[in-house]
Amino acid sequence: MPDPEFAVQGNTKGVIVRFVLAIICFIIAFGTLGTGIAERTFLAPPSEVTLHTVSHSAAPVLVIDGAALNSYKQTQNVKLSGSATAFAAYGRTSDVRAWVGNATYNEVTLNRSTGQLQSKLHTGKTSAVPNPAGSDLWLQQFPFDQAKNFSIKIPTDMSVIAVSNGKLPAPSDVSLTWPLDNSRPWTGPLILAGAIALLAGLILLLIAFYHLRSTRGPRRSQPRMPKLPRQPRLRPQRKAITASKGRRSIRNFVALVPTLGVSVLLLAGCTVAPAPTIATPSATPSALAAATKTPAVTTVQLQQIMQSVAATVKNADSKFDDKVIKTRMAGPALADRLANYTIRKANPQLASSIAIPSGEITVNLPQASNTWPRTVFTVLVSKAVATKTTKASTTYTALMLIQDDPRANYKVNYAMTLEPNIKFAVAPSKVGTARLNPDTGLFKMQPAAIAVAYGDILDKDKDASAYNLFEPKGDTFRTQVGAESKKAQIAALPATASLTYTNSNGSGQVVVLATTDSGAIVAVDLNETETVKPVQAGAAVSAPGQIQALSGKATSTTGLVAVYGDQLLFYVPAASKSSKIVLLGYGQGLISAKEL
Repeated sequence: MPDPEFAVQGNTKGVIVRFVLAIICFIIAFGTLGTGIAERTFLAPPSEVTLHTVSHSAAPVLVIDGAALNSYKQTQNVKLSGSATAFAAYGRTSDVRAWVGNATYNEVTLNRSTGQLQSKLHTGKTSAVPNPAGSDLWLQQFPFDQAKNFSIKIPTDMSVIAVSNGKLPAPSDVSLTWPLDNSRPWTGPLILAGAIALLAGLILLLIAFYHLRSTRGPRRSQPRMPKLPRQPRLRPQRKAITASKGRRSIRNFVALVPTLGVSVLLLAGCTVAPAPTIATPSATPSALAAATKTPAVTTVQLQQIMQSVAATVKNADSKFDDKVIKTRMAGPALADRLANYTIRKANPQLASSIAIPSGEITVNLPQASNTWPRTVFTVLVSKAVATKTTKASTTYTALMLIQDDPRANYKVNYAMTLEPNIKFAVAPSKVGTARLNPDTGLFKMQPAAIAVAYGDILDKDKDASAYNLFEPKGDTFRTQVGAESKKAQIAALPATASLTYTNSNGSGQVVVLATTDSGAIVAVDLNETETVKPVQAGAAVSAPGQIQALSGKATSTTGLVAVYGDQLLFYVPAASKSSKIVLLGYGQGLISAKEL
């Protein structure tokens, strides 16, 4: 049988070990808990950083450089003040500077040595600018109720432009704020580890108390003594109760020590530390001008442009508004529209010009250019839902847009319906293409000569000198208005009248855009002239609906001249290729009619 005294000593050592382990767990718990809580509270880094500058010289335009906006990688919050009204937008830095032109402006940049914003006045020749709102150069713009506080995320090759109204000084007080990532990934694990260590310490402490209570010293079995006779009971005198100095009182004091230690550690974890120093951001290298040419527009930018174009044209078409349509159309497309307005004012039942859809963009071929004018070729798809009287249909509309200068908007110069089942290869929108000279000899035919050559085919068909250079298959325009159609119209005239046809180059620009297979997409303007005359004395000729509406003449004894504008889109292969010139799309409208 083991010695009871030895067993008591062994249990006492186990209790001491448990107390030591509990204290170690408490130290670990409050160390990790304190660190985790501190990183979430007073040791946490700032949630944002702000840079600020004030322009002390008045200017009508404010430009915030892309390098300053990218002092930090996070989303940029821009706050503008110092003017009664404000307008802001952002676009490529080269486009922003081109729009500003010779105007005086303040530029906000990043000082690389100090890491702070600075404002510099650039003196120009003019002290006023037009309203930049609605410019096609901007990728996003903020109206007057949003311009003073907005958030963006743009790269270093883009800049922000802000004005008041073009005449008054632009905002002079600029604050840029970036949210910072102040999360600490180890905070959660530290707090969790501290909680586990605290729980383990409490469990060890309870176990130690339990064993300490059960081991009160050696308990030896005493021999049974004879039973003494019962003595009379005496009532003891009342005495003051004094604190026990035995083992129980020591145990209670020991139980108090860990509790006091916990309180001291807890109060120590709440000590307030001084605010951390915010590091100044390293200067971001300023965006250098790209050595290569960049595409005129991005896909997002083109979508915004086409939405504006479609809305403007639709509004002008509904009111036959010549002034409004001129803000979004030019060249052959405008000539067709203006004539059509006159025709439909006289007779609203007559057909309208080709609609400008606001549907999905399937082709975006921008000219790669850092100068102006700039050209963009695009194809939009519009789908018509089937009704009781019509079938479902899909139409592809090709547009050629030209921007004359930085402060002008893109205008539709050509609007054509694409032929079905056509194929052509163009460069990606991120790369863009080159606009070439119409007189270049790199292709099957000089682009400047294509319009008249094709017009000759419409008049003479196989007898035209350039007939073999053009692909007849799939050319539906040739079947509609070609030589066979013209012969039928002449045959339908009475013997008292004559009808002749001539063609010539229109006044529109010849647009030549290179394709990826060394060919080109070419848009040309062809004027087809019809002249009808009476051939007998006293005879008269009558005018059909559109000619009558445009000329104001129902009949004429001297004759009538009508000019149709043909907007034609071709694919022209390289001179070395054996393939032929293909008509991709077309649009035709009466643009002039008068009496001889």
